[in-house]
Amino acid sequence: MMRDGTRSAVHPVDEMLPFGALFLYGLQHVLAMYAGAIAVPLILSNAIGLTHEQTIYLINADLFTCGLATLIQTLGLWKLPIGMKIPLIQGCTFVAVTPMILIGKTHGLPAIYGSILVAGTITVILSPYMGKLLAFFPPVVAGTIITIVGISLLPVAVNWAAGGNPHAPDYGDPRYAALAFVVLVFILLIYRFSSGFISNIAVMLGLVLGTLVSIPLGFTNFSAVADAGWLGITTPFKYGWPTFDGTAIASMTLVMLITMTETTGSMLAAGEIVGKPVSKDDLTKGLRADGFSTVIGGVLNAFPYTAFSQNIGLLSLTGVKSRFAVSAAGVILMILGLFPKLAAIVAAIPQPVLGGAGLALFGMVGASGIRMLAKVDFDSGHNLMVIALSLGFGLIPLGNPHFYDRFPSWLQMILHSGITAGSISAVTLNLFLNGVRRGPVDGGAKAEEFHAHGSNVRAP
Repeated sequence: MMRDGTRSAVHPVDEMLPFGALFLYGLQHVLAMYAGAIAVPLILSNAIGLTHEQTIYLINADLFTCGLATLIQTLGLWKLPIGMKIPLIQGCTFVAVTPMILIGKTHGLPAIYGSILVAGTITVILSPYMGKLLAFFPPVVAGTIITIVGISLLPVAVNWAAGGNPHAPDYGDPRYAALAFVVLVFILLIYRFSSGFISNIAVMLGLVLGTLVSIPLGFTNFSAVADAGWLGITTPFKYGWPTFDGTAIASMTLVMLITMTETTGSMLAAGEIVGKPVSKDDLTKGLRADGFSTVIGGVLNAFPYTAFSQNIGLLSLTGVKSRFAVSAAGVILMILGLFPKLAAIVAAIPQPVLGGAGLALFGMVGASGIRMLAKVDFDSGHNLMVIALSLGFGLIPLGNPHFYDRFPSWLQMILHSGITAGSISAVTLNLFLNGVRRGPVDGGAKAEEFHAHGSNVRAP
């Protein structure tokens, strides 16, 4: 409050919340993304044959670096032009999993980290040029990409609701689906019949209640908590100095180029939800933070980092737009990375419980894209065709995951990600069918003026 009794003009993104609220909102973000955060080190470790101790170490390193990357993105880095300063939580990109497995099997962990260091550096260098491409993402393109992001994430929630492991004998057990449904009902009831702070943490309360329900059913296993250590410090280059292989560097650089396209969509989605239009400078700072955090990942035995789409739906569902709530999530992730027992407790949340929450969260991402598409003018131009074909290309991997298996490996890396394929399609089709309108692309009123003259937006 100002001295005259009026409220200070602080954007909700920059609003500092009370400590208790920050902690609970941050914890809610952590619970929503935790399974995705630890999935990459688990998959990589199993694929290249690492020991149990090495696997635990990689998980701890990943959590710690996720938290550090999130702080860089949400708070910035001193006065350097790094970090977008909006509520975006950072996690390892799944696009990097297959290349890292191939590099690890052939050259070992040092080559993985060498390629990550170089690819992250290249991302930092290229980020200003990607920032200048914002003019190619008018509402018809951005809305389509955001919709594809949400739809592409929904199978993840469905997989969790079925048990999480398609190869397990009890995968798809109706009891798992019932538990996921119960969690979803909990979230809906809390969301509908409460208000204010309680309504805002509906997802976290649903996860907690779902976990409590799962204990007497035998779905929760806390044995890993006893086995986990009390303290785990991440040390730079634990597995030796990085090595630099040309093929490995090329493949990881391609991963980061693909990731930059996906991240652009995620940043536009977050900006739309929190009511803070993304300018080209914002995009440059956000992508530069991704590259810088990826370099840190190479040093701290972690992975390439990007904005986690899973948590964007939480912004819309809760209405909490403060970047400091996500910064709190970053601090919690760093603590979990330092204390393996705490991480093991969070990891004990059953997959079906996460599935129930995921259906709501990921659906909200898709709904945000549809809301943006509602601003598009369908009476002129060729916007309907842009959306139709982009959705078609983007959803091919969901309809048939093996569709691109016989394509060249470098092309598979691009097309197996429906988000990337749909993004490239939307940008290309909009250029071909609608062309480009010259105009200012920075945020606020200028951005609205540009979009209105770009033949994509319905006239007021």
